[in-house]
Amino acid sequence: MSGDQVLMDADRMRRTTSRIAHEILERNPEPDSFALAGIHTRGVPLAMRLAALIEKFSGETPPVGTLDIALYRDDVGVGGRTIPLVGETSIGFDPAAHTVVLVDDVLYTGRTIRAAIDALFDYGRPPSVQLAVLIDRGHRELPIRPDYVGQNLPTAVTDHVTVRLEEIDGVDEVILGVRGAS
Repeated sequence: MSGDQVLMDADRMRRTTSRIAHEILERNPEPDSFALAGIHTRGVPLAMRLAALIEKFSGETPPVGTLDIALYRDDVGVGGRTIPLVGETSIGFDPAAHTVVLVDDVLYTGRTIRAAIDALFDYGRPPSVQLAVLIDRGHRELPIRPDYVGQNLPTAVTDHVTVRLEEIDGVDEVILGVRGAS
């Protein structure tokens, strides 16, 4: 698609996730006191990467879980939206005993994060929930703000941000697609 712009290549993504991992450790110095919960789909490999980096930097690996939010979304079936495929939620830690850092690729309206918090609370109420995102593109519909941001990216509502990860897509990159560009 013409008009697409590569915002992050593999090297920049590596540096960005490394910085986010350091920031998480600065705020939560004890890796056994917090857990990471990746939101399907691309938040899961990002959470795994952050856990590996936190282990590299601190010598300890925080617990990692996955959240599928398909049934928690408030827009299922609204405006012609199809019923989502339901994936797996795997929380192998006690949320009530950990600060939980939700991990996602792109923060946009905030609805995904609201759904993730609802899903997480079905497994227990953490003492604190934090949010780490690779890209914050603005246009919030809900009062949600990330604690850790890889890149703030002002966008138009019509723009499209695509995160591709090696584990899923075979390449690490972030693309900004400008609709209507020729």
